[in-house]
Amino acid sequence: MIKALFFDIDGTLVSFKTHRIPQSAVDALQHAHDKGMKIFISTGRPVPFINNLDQIEPLIDGYITTTGAYCFIGDRVVCEYPMNREEVQKIMDMANRDGKTTAIVGKEDIAIINPKHVAEEVFIKGLGLTGFCFTPLDTVLHQPILQVTPFFDDEEEKELKPLIPHCISSRWHPAFTDITDEHADKGKALHAMADALGISVKETAAFGDGGNDIPIIREAGIGVAMGNAKDDVKAAADIVTRDIDNNGIATALNKLL
Repeated sequence: MIKALFFDIDGTLVSFKTHRIPQSAVDALQHAHDKGMKIFISTGRPVPFINNLDQIEPLIDGYITTTGAYCFIGDRVVCEYPMNREEVQKIMDMANRDGKTTAIVGKEDIAIINPKHVAEEVFIKGLGLTGFCFTPLDTVLHQPILQVTPFFDDEEEKELKPLIPHCISSRWHPAFTDITDEHADKGKALHAMADALGISVKETAAFGDGGNDIPIIREAGIGVAMGNAKDDVKAAADIVTRDIDNNGIATALNKLL
């Protein structure tokens, strides 16, 4: 019996086209909540970037954020994995060398270096972050760094990896990759959240569409890939549902509940 549901945000709950949750998904989540299911978010977004869940906020029991680097249920922190400072610096050095836009995610605030048009197109417009204000880098660097998001392509990511052996890189968008501590991924976070809830991971279902969702889809009792997911995500899933904009969440939940 499934007791807890975990949902990625972008491309899974929230449409890239409308930046909203389809009403069919809202209704299905309300039905799941009314039946006693716990509902969790599982996202690569850091907390300050989570600005698009107002339609279901009262239904949410907890969060996996920054690809598993910071997870909490209410006021209780379940896990937190700051990055190695030397490796953060190595990422920034490479970004500055090549003039690449990079977001530095602190526990409370987010800074950006080498801001360019790509950040405006992908972060502000693409992720619906209109009006978001970045914090000065010096301020953020005094906080635990949970994630660094460089706008590196695949080849640049391969060049970087040997320089950051205590980190992992998770790409869910072609323009950038999210880099976190090696202990942080959504699959490991699922286990931590299940332990905190006192349930087995076999009693969970996880929904996603991006590469950073593969670990949690594999670890969950039932892994669900959206119809708009890439082939490697679908291959990891137990169920492939419809696209987000074609009632994908509601269709899958109707099968599970």
